[in-house]
Amino acid sequence: MGSGGNSGQIPSAYDVVVIGGGPAGSTTAALLAQKGLSVLVLEKTRFPRFSIGESLMPESYWTLERLGMIDKLNASHFTKKYSVQFVSASGRASKPFYFSETNDGPSAQTWQVLRSEFDEMLLDNAADHGAEVRHDVRVKHVMFEGDRAVGVELSDPAGNGGTEEIRARVVVDASGRSAILARQLRMLDKFPELKRISMFSYFENGIRDPGIDEGVTRAVKIRDDLGWFWYIPLPNNQVSVGVVAEASVLYAGRKRDLEKIFDLEIELNPWIRDRLVHAHRIMDVKVLSDFSYRARRIAGDGWVLVGDAFGFVEPIYASGVFLALKSGEMAADAIGAGFEAGDLGGAQLGAFGDELVAGIETVRKMVNAFYSPEFNFAEFLKQHPEQRRNIVDVLVGSIFDDRIQDLFPAIEQYCALPPPMPLDNPGQPLAAIS
Repeated sequence: MGSGGNSGQIPSAYDVVVIGGGPAGSTTAALLAQKGLSVLVLEKTRFPRFSIGESLMPESYWTLERLGMIDKLNASHFTKKYSVQFVSASGRASKPFYFSETNDGPSAQTWQVLRSEFDEMLLDNAADHGAEVRHDVRVKHVMFEGDRAVGVELSDPAGNGGTEEIRARVVVDASGRSAILARQLRMLDKFPELKRISMFSYFENGIRDPGIDEGVTRAVKIRDDLGWFWYIPLPNNQVSVGVVAEASVLYAGRKRDLEKIFDLEIELNPWIRDRLVHAHRIMDVKVLSDFSYRARRIAGDGWVLVGDAFGFVEPIYASGVFLALKSGEMAADAIGAGFEAGDLGGAQLGAFGDELVAGIETVRKMVNAFYSPEFNFAEFLKQHPEQRRNIVDVLVGSIFDDRIQDLFPAIEQYCALPPPMPLDNPGQPLAAIS
């Protein structure tokens, strides 16, 4: 893995280069800049830019507090979120799972955000803490000397074929679903049981409930329990609506017209259809596929993966932004400790990997339970009322608490859960990646 050519520019040197300015990259950059390290964030677009994934988990509060974001969020126009609710395909709604059932502190309330504004707030916050931010730059690949990452090579933004090298002691890949480094090292695996696509759009004037339930996230099963809709109230009288199912379910016997397929699924779902009866769509229908995956390693000598660049499970429990924030925080702590100890090896930089993966596996198990035709939240809690707290805690984001694991033997009485996807030792040489 060579360093490639350059355009004749003198390479820059930073303590840390972060690829990507989304929630994971902004969090890592802000916390490392707070420690006095020189940090450069390389973002391929210019903010604000659209992104899906508007619903925050309550446990995001603690990372956001550490970033100094809580006052800004309290002053924002983002919709307040107090609960999650599940709705059957026939329209029968569960009792809302209020976060205050297990939490009487400030994190019992979170937000439904416009990601264009939220992500820009986070990136501006990283800059306010001292990180340097460059927009409109595209990383070609991460440079290595032997097994150690030593920087990144950028494409010439003018399109003249030249490149620029930027050297750093640590490279953090926060490039989202691009997963630049995991793809470069060929270490990205799909979760074999999760092969779904999502179609989504924004609507104006969709029905929302009054009071504390105005910002509730709804997960609504579709016909024959073959997938689900999300319904997320947003600021400016908007709602985010998306459907998630296997491609064979959404495309079967239909012309590949996204808007017609999306509109048909809405018409086939009484609960969603009634909520949108007076609404109008304000954005083209978009589609995402192949979004359930994870890298086999989280770190190596001089490099770390965070957020979606490491992995993403599924949108059902709104874990994406939370795991981006949390992994960015964990990585920043591991990197900061590494600089203090003079140890930027893989074992040190990836010291948080097992803990993060345990949380991801908790989400993965709950996703599989949700999709299992043998499992139903309401019926499960009738038989196991003692597990309600654990269910709420998962929805809150308390997925790193060992106590949560008591939930899964009870769930396995109803449905099979997937075996864990192993995580490779971050201290192994790159040749060990198969």
